[in-house]
Amino acid sequence: MSPETMFVSFGDVILSSGINAEYGGDLRFGAVKHNKVGEEPSDVAYRITDDAEYSITIEEMQSGKWVPFQAKDVQMEFVRIDPFVRAFLVPDAAGVFKATFKVPDVYGVFQFKVNYDRTGYTHLYSTTQVSVRPFRHTEYERFIPSAYPYYASAFSMMGGLIVFSFIFLYHQDKPKTE
Repeated sequence: MSPETMFVSFGDVILSSGINAEYGGDLRFGAVKHNKVGEEPSDVAYRITDDAEYSITIEEMQSGKWVPFQAKDVQMEFVRIDPFVRAFLVPDAAGVFKATFKVPDVYGVFQFKVNYDRTGYTHLYSTTQVSVRPFRHTEYERFIPSAYPYYASAFSMMGGLIVFSFIFLYHQDKPKTE
């Protein structure tokens, strides 16, 4: 066997074995979206304890065509320094992976991260940075149920002050008789 035919046959084996990216295992992502539940996608900051949705489209190259990727082990992380939320993304028939979660009760700068690294597939890594803000002073509840004992103590002190003032102002000692 001559060296030329050996290299040609080696090339045929490599191309026909599917190692080339055109034959499968090549992944790509697109259409990364996040929003509050029930709203349109936007870049506004989230508020603590909001319900959020995240979606990403993942496609796989099969026989030279991009087709929707189907897997049940794709995860999304909502990360500040450490992950606060880690959820599996649920795929649909069109290759759109979605997750719904509650934004943690901690404010700061967070990232939506998808880091998919499996044997036989290309590595997917997507990050999107968002802000999480606390409640504004006008967004808190007017009366917090757990604070009712404090409300009762404040009103009892006011009532006590009124009673004491009334007694102090209108009480007369009996005059001393000698």
